[in-house]
Amino acid sequence: MLLRRAAIVSPIRTAVGKFGGGLASLSAAQLGACVLKALVERTKLDPARVDDVVFAQSYGNGEAPCIGHWAWLAAGLPIEVPGYQLDRRCGSGLQSIANAAMMVQTGMSDVVVAGGVESMSNVEHYSTDIRKGMRTGGLVLHDRLSRGRLMSQPVERFGVISGMIETAENLANDFGIDREACDSYAARSHQRASAAWQQGLFDDELVPVPVPQKKGGAILFAHDEGYRADASVETLGLLKPLESGVVTAGNASQQNDAAAACLVVAEDKLEELGLEPIAWFHGAAAAGCDPSRMGIGPVPAVERLFKRTGLGWDDIDLVELNEAFAAQVLACLKGWGWSEDDSRHGILNVNGSGISLGHPIGATGGRILANLTRELVRREGRFGLETMCIGGGQGLAAVFERAR
Repeated sequence: MLLRRAAIVSPIRTAVGKFGGGLASLSAAQLGACVLKALVERTKLDPARVDDVVFAQSYGNGEAPCIGHWAWLAAGLPIEVPGYQLDRRCGSGLQSIANAAMMVQTGMSDVVVAGGVESMSNVEHYSTDIRKGMRTGGLVLHDRLSRGRLMSQPVERFGVISGMIETAENLANDFGIDREACDSYAARSHQRASAAWQQGLFDDELVPVPVPQKKGGAILFAHDEGYRADASVETLGLLKPLESGVVTAGNASQQNDAAAACLVVAEDKLEELGLEPIAWFHGAAAAGCDPSRMGIGPVPAVERLFKRTGLGWDDIDLVELNEAFAAQVLACLKGWGWSEDDSRHGILNVNGSGISLGHPIGATGGRILANLTRELVRREGRFGLETMCIGGGQGLAAVFERAR
């Protein structure tokens, strides 16, 4: 059986809200419904032609189970369209796009909505103590955000890893990365994000989100909240380390709220549906690594991807490596063999990434895709690489080819 090409159509995203910020009053389900409704409106696609909805969320709960289908229904879209939810932690949003592409390539579906959502501001506390009742003693409530990081690997096998910060510090020690290098990289991320906003480079990909107010009408949320236009090595250097190492709040990714989505469509259905692709899905690969050094995951993932696709660094015109931590990014660059003055730094995260724009886990893959594909068009590049590390010890990478 010949595989069909999978086209990426109209990748869009909401602006990214800070933890407890402008989107905190909206649930993940509401954010998901907003971006799905906008996707249908922008593409003018008959929503009944959608075969499935693949949506990522890493902090799901019982308030909106199977959020791909839940958010689709909440958007008022046809009940005949099914949907599901997936979780590959930080790689979830990208995995949803890869899954949708495989569904299209194999003929299982013609049109799939792919994307993801996260409202980290609304992640709940929970208990594992009361299902069977408690006779005596106190009740423990876990913060799902911090607990998920602590339990990202089997403690019985790997021991206790206090969280993702520890994994970044491990890489800093392994690769000899100092605090100044981390702050320098983080400052560049903030400066690039600020410049991109000033140049209007996010305008086409953004979906304004109406946020209801206690008094008066809703206000539109349409600007990323996390980047710092005045960030510099000097200002970032004033921040205290989080765990007596190189990681600070200024050179690490944020906790955020956002949603993102796109259409993934079979090539032979584009003309019939009146859709124009911005890119083609070219290939993807995942790889595992030591959970205590999870940030190095993009190195083996990209290696596998290049082997499977026959591509190499000389073929890549843009690189998006999600910024979990500056130390983690710098470790990956060393793992890839990039020198400090490597010319490829000029094609890496050109408009900022997780440190500046934020990391709304389930939505991050789609957020990156929305900007990566448009930047490929602006630069008339051919191949764009998107890759990220994943808590628990994984890496994920995918290549997209410009369609126009």
